[in-house]
Amino acid sequence: MKTTADRLELELRDGTPVIVRPLLPEDRPLVVEAYRRLSPESRYQRFWSNTGELLGDRMLDRMIDQDAARHVTWVLLDPAREFPGVGGASWWRGGPDDHEAEISAMVLDADQRRGIGTLMLAVMWLTALRAGLERLVGYSLNDNRQAADWMRDCGGAGHWDGYKLVFRWELDHLDNLPEPAAAADLASWLAVLAPRILPA
Repeated sequence: MKTTADRLELELRDGTPVIVRPLLPEDRPLVVEAYRRLSPESRYQRFWSNTGELLGDRMLDRMIDQDAARHVTWVLLDPAREFPGVGGASWWRGGPDDHEAEISAMVLDADQRRGIGTLMLAVMWLTALRAGLERLVGYSLNDNRQAADWMRDCGGAGHWDGYKLVFRWELDHLDNLPEPAAAADLASWLAVLAPRILPA
C-alpha cells in the first residue's frame, strides 16, 4: 500500500488496485455520473426519496464543500476503468451531539458486496477520530435489510427509533468489534490504515 498525504493506493480483497482519496472540486462531473449510474432502488435507499437521475446542485455543493472538522467526503476509484468512480462515503458533524457525526455511503450496484463499503467505513472511522469525534451514526430504512445487516455485522449498535434504524459506533473501541466477516474486514482495514491516517 502506498500513501501520499490523504491519497491511499490499496487493493481490494479480490486484488483490484484502487485509489481512495478525498473528493475534490474537479470531481463534480464524476459524482454526477456515478449518481446517474445508480439503480433507482439504490438512489432511493441512499436519499430516501425518488430523486431521478440528476443530483441537484445544492447536494453537490454540500458534498464538495469540505471542512476537515465538520464534514469530509472520500471516493474510491478504479483507475483501470473507463469510468473510475466506484463508491464514496461522507461524515457530517452538526447534530445536537457535537462529538458524533452521521455517516453515509454509496457504492455502484455492480460493485456491492466486494468489501468497498467496509473499507470506506474504516476510512470514515479514522478521519472522524482524527477530527476529534467520538461516535459515528448511520441510518437505514426498515426495509433496507442489506444496509441494516451490514451495519450490524460491522459492529454498529442498533435500535429502532420509530421511523428508522439507527446504528452507532464508538470510535475508541477499535479492538471490540464482533466476529462476523464484515467486522473482521473492518478491523483489518482499521489496523492497516490507522498509522497512515491518524497523527503519530
